[in-house]
Amino acid sequence: MVGTRKGLWLGRSDEAREEWDFSGPHFDMEEVYSCLVDKRGGGDSAGPRLLAGASSSWLGPQVWRSDDLGASWQETPNGAIRFPEGSEETLARVWQLATGPEDGVVYAGTEPGAVWRSTDRGETFSLEQALWDHPERPEWGAGFGGQAFHTILPHPTDPQSVTAAISTGGVYQTTDGGASWQARNQGIRAEFLPEGQQYPAFGQCVHKVTRHPARPERLYLQNHGGVYRSDDEGMIWKSIADGLPADFGFPIVVHPHQPDTVYVFPLDGSAGRYPPEGKARVWRSHDAGETWEELSTGLPDAFYVGVMRDAMTADDHESAGIYVGTRNGAVWASSDSGNTWRQIVADLPDVMVVRAASL
Repeated sequence: MVGTRKGLWLGRSDEAREEWDFSGPHFDMEEVYSCLVDKRGGGDSAGPRLLAGASSSWLGPQVWRSDDLGASWQETPNGAIRFPEGSEETLARVWQLATGPEDGVVYAGTEPGAVWRSTDRGETFSLEQALWDHPERPEWGAGFGGQAFHTILPHPTDPQSVTAAISTGGVYQTTDGGASWQARNQGIRAEFLPEGQQYPAFGQCVHKVTRHPARPERLYLQNHGGVYRSDDEGMIWKSIADGLPADFGFPIVVHPHQPDTVYVFPLDGSAGRYPPEGKARVWRSHDAGETWEELSTGLPDAFYVGVMRDAMTADDHESAGIYVGTRNGAVWASSDSGNTWRQIVADLPDVMVVRAASL
């Protein structure tokens, strides 16, 4: 699934993942900032369900769903996600869709910054009210992309625990099923604040957080200046940026089978925000960020575009596939955990999100 600023494209390949067929656009001229392959089945659907958060300039945002791999799409009246009457807020975009550990549970993160929970596989959502009413929320800022919860990480086995991140507010976590939420930003630097104020309790511009289900207490984080790891589920963060050509970037992805293997796509943090030296490079660590290696085979050496926070992902094949979508409308893929790369589609609109799964 490749979500862009002007629609969604669906790609299919055999297990080798060398040749791809893409169809689209679905939701032509709509912004697609989030999508999800839910493989669990349930309800009226025995198979996988595709979800897409699309935003129409005419009709507003909607969470669409397909139970036939994109051949047809269904919508929920009133968009599946809407702020309650009296809140004086209007939904702008759905930035994140993620499955919870319980059957049927799907989480959504939106702009304005809110987290939502569905118990019917994404057909309807309810607002996580305690987070919306959090006393720190009035002080959360808006990054250049807007104020949005762009990361939601439900604990893989504990339904009471969810970790989320917002720009610019930082990391928040609930361990009591959403009854309360606490900031989890100790050790994360907010470089844009004055000296002496750069380690606040909240207010960091976190770009993305990830973790592996086999080791859920370990989190990896790409910040607006900084790459971090937590070994205690966000209580304390440690920098792992040494060895990278830049500590700015948007995505961070963990290997589907190796909890200590993590990938980033560094960018120059200046106004250009393209890779250092204009070379497309993925960087990989096999030791949880203690050391890094540059991955370049097959990637272009003249590359002056960015990669957004959700435009990098992994599939769940035994030989893991890693995918990178770019702002010039291309998707690069590796079927050998990043060792070699090939371009699998080009000339799409600006890529915002990529998701992949084996079915």
